Amino acid sequence: MPVSGKTASAIIRTLGGPALPAEWQTGIGLPVDVGGVGPGPTLVNFTYQEDRKMGMIQDIFAIIKGYEEPDRYVILGNHRDAWTYGAVDPNSGTSALLDIARRLGIMLQSGWTPRRTIILCSWDAEEFGMIGSTEWVEENLEDLHSKAVAYLNVDCAVQGIGLFAGSTPQLDNLLVDVTRQVKDPDVEGKTVHDTWNKMTGGINIERLARTDSDFAPFLHHAGIPCVDLYYGKEFPGYHTALDSYHWMEKHGDPLFLRHVAIVEIWGLLAIRLADDPVLPFDYQAYASQLQEHANTFSTMMENSKWVNLLNRSIEDLSDAGIEFLKEAKKLQDLNISDGYSLMRRRLLNDRLLLAERSFLQSDGLQGRGWFKHLLYSPPEDYESKLSFFPGVADAISRWDNRSTKEQQAAVRHEVWKISRAIQRAADVLRGEFSNRNESLYTSVSVAP
Repeated sequence: MPVSGKTASAIIRTLGGPALPAEWQTGIGLPVDVGGVGPGPTLVNFTYQEDRKMGMIQDIFAIIKGYEEPDRYVILGNHRDAWTYGAVDPNSGTSALLDIARRLGIMLQSGWTPRRTIILCSWDAEEFGMIGSTEWVEENLEDLHSKAVAYLNVDCAVQGIGLFAGSTPQLDNLLVDVTRQVKDPDVEGKTVHDTWNKMTGGINIERLARTDSDFAPFLHHAGIPCVDLYYGKEFPGYHTALDSYHWMEKHGDPLFLRHVAIVEIWGLLAIRLADDPVLPFDYQAYASQLQEHANTFSTMMENSKWVNLLNRSIEDLSDAGIEFLKEAKKLQDLNISDGYSLMRRRLLNDRLLLAERSFLQSDGLQGRGWFKHLLYSPPEDYESKLSFFPGVADAISRWDNRSTKEQQAAVRHEVWKISRAIQRAADVLRGEFSNRNESLYTSVSVAP
């Protein structure tokens, strides 16, 4: 049960046992020689009250139908259930979603209509394990597989200073471009991009291999490109009664300008994805990120020859991404008004839309079938050194009680599955069948 630093300090001062870890001492401001981690001698009277009952949950949706492609969905979501007062988690995000709805309403009144459909989602029961969003994704999985463009998530919109963002790699460049258009809420005369770049020593975009918010079912289960946005790395009052409007007004965002910045980034992302004639996805950037992953994995495996297969599939994805950009450029240069050209553009966009689905394994990760994304599902061992390629991470974490030959066979098999998935994505981008490169399937020996 989370408690305040003041309460923690009072308890720890009276405990014996081993000395406190250094980060605990810093976190609650205790001297080095004060307190311990227990046991005893103090006895703390701890009372926890819970209302345990069955309840009905309700997801709420607002839909703005697109005029050209009403069956292509750009989805924005935030959950509205909270453990306590929830000013940060989730009401900062809920207020941002409501402001986006207000702004989109003004645009509609002025005569604007999106090219593709925009869906605004208010999820229930997120704090119980993303239940509201997960049930909806599972219930509508077939439609989402064929029609969802992207899911844009904001949970705790504001919990401190500085922008933090995560995404699937094809959305990286779009995210960076949008932050160049938004005024920084804390530094006069700067954009969000300027301060984001300076704060982290370069743009740092997280990969979404965690399961602590509503993007999880969209990415890990359905293979839909995702973005997650928030201000402030950590919040000390997380899931406590300290998560109050008073804290937000006095400490978190006194002028509520960070809220405005999140609204503008979130909204501009949605409008670009809904209105750009050709979807602003960059699979060359995706391939570059995968190459970084492969290099990290190669170092871990001491430059194993298994990585050669992975490198070949990534190189092919990069080539497919370059070819696609050239094809899209030719199409954009044309004056598209006739039905044939519109259909060509739609088919082009569908290849972009479906490429991320190629990274799904239909039967899921071994022993964890619900998680189907071979690149960015969470690893079984949350202390894993790999924040990508979860099947490989799981195979490594299960090495105990296996022979060296069995260990190598398990990892090699996972590398083969990842390589095959990346090759599928390259073929989808080209609009070709997934068996285009037969050598991928026959060049590696796979143990059961």
